[in-house]
Amino acid sequence: MNSVSIDQGALAALLARAREAAAAARFGEAERYWRQVLEIEPEHAESLSGLGTQALTQRDGASARQWLQRAVAAAPENPMLHVYLGLAHRLLGDDDAEQASLSRALSVDPYCFSAHLHIASRHERLGQTRQAAKAFERALKIAPPAIQESPAYQPVFAHARELLAANRASLAEFLRARVSTLRGQFPREPLERFEQGLEELAGTRKRYQPEPITFAFPQLPPTQFFERRLFPWIERLEAATAGVRDELVAVMREEQQEFRPYVAYRPGEPVNQWQELNHSLRWSSYFLWRSGRRIDEHCRRCPATTALLASLPTANLPNYAPTAMFSVLSPRTVIPPHTGETNVRSVVHLPLIVPGDCTFRVGNDTRRVVEGQAWVFDDTFEHEARNDSDRQRVILIFDVWNPHLTRAEQELVGVLLNAHWDYYHASD
Repeated sequence: MNSVSIDQGALAALLARAREAAAAARFGEAERYWRQVLEIEPEHAESLSGLGTQALTQRDGASARQWLQRAVAAAPENPMLHVYLGLAHRLLGDDDAEQASLSRALSVDPYCFSAHLHIASRHERLGQTRQAAKAFERALKIAPPAIQESPAYQPVFAHARELLAANRASLAEFLRARVSTLRGQFPREPLERFEQGLEELAGTRKRYQPEPITFAFPQLPPTQFFERRLFPWIERLEAATAGVRDELVAVMREEQQEFRPYVAYRPGEPVNQWQELNHSLRWSSYFLWRSGRRIDEHCRRCPATTALLASLPTANLPNYAPTAMFSVLSPRTVIPPHTGETNVRSVVHLPLIVPGDCTFRVGNDTRRVVEGQAWVFDDTFEHEARNDSDRQRVILIFDVWNPHLTRAEQELVGVLLNAHWDYYHASD
């Protein structure tokens, strides 16, 4: 056996012992083994790193820097060695050298979580809170799952999120101050969209995009709540609230058994966020139309509501729409975030019975529910409803066409979606 094979075997054995000792926090023992490795291979990167990081834990910046400079020279492609060297520079108060080492770590691996985290910490230490916020945001986005779940990192993440929230509020205030003079020149202009854009830019509102389950019609304007002017019949709908509510109260009194759980998955189907409401009357519905099919008996029980719906431009999409129903949400019940099938149709809500503390969120826009005040929204945006009161909340819900579709597109998309349906429901 030659000397090289003897040395390599001895090195492997020493490394195994060093790793075991370090894992058990027997650092003195680990140091002895690392030094013995270096007697065999003087520029062994792992041993140099082990000695350097141990010096870091002992806050011996000079020794740490000496060991880690050698480790970086031996393995410059390892981003964590640059990070550790940056921490050694920090202990010695050398800010410029610290920044240079952290930057070199990112040049090796732009997604090095530790480098981003320590850059954020450096900015915060130097009082550069805005730059710290941006660096913390980058770190949070790329944190590996194991680190995200690690209890040791939870205080770090909590601090980062607190700093981010404060910075976003500060940025929003700064932006509003900058535009306030010009905005005051448009006192009668509806500026809700502008305000939403400002808050999304500042980060105080989350940005949402449509996420249809089945079909996204291209190039339709992505709109969470539609403007009322797009639906010239909406005031006539609101004016009919009392008559619709009278019919609702009658069927709730006389046909309570016809209100069925809205969520009703078959055994074996994944229920995801619907576990709590699956087959539960806490969210129940009385359908007048369902997926384009008219429920004749229910329509006969509600002649005024049926006539009202027939006078409106409800979406005619066989197997999909219209759906029209009384939707009952029990006290202290939340309909969890979800999205709808397709953006070719829009959803109308007319609140009929509304206690206090009821809200409805579409994307990043949350509104208070008020009896007789209707709205139309794109349900392919994530949306949720809350009844935080002690009484039932009831809304009339039905489908209309997306107002930006042409008549030709309405007819064609009906054929298109049903062809898609038939393709998967017909035998091969």
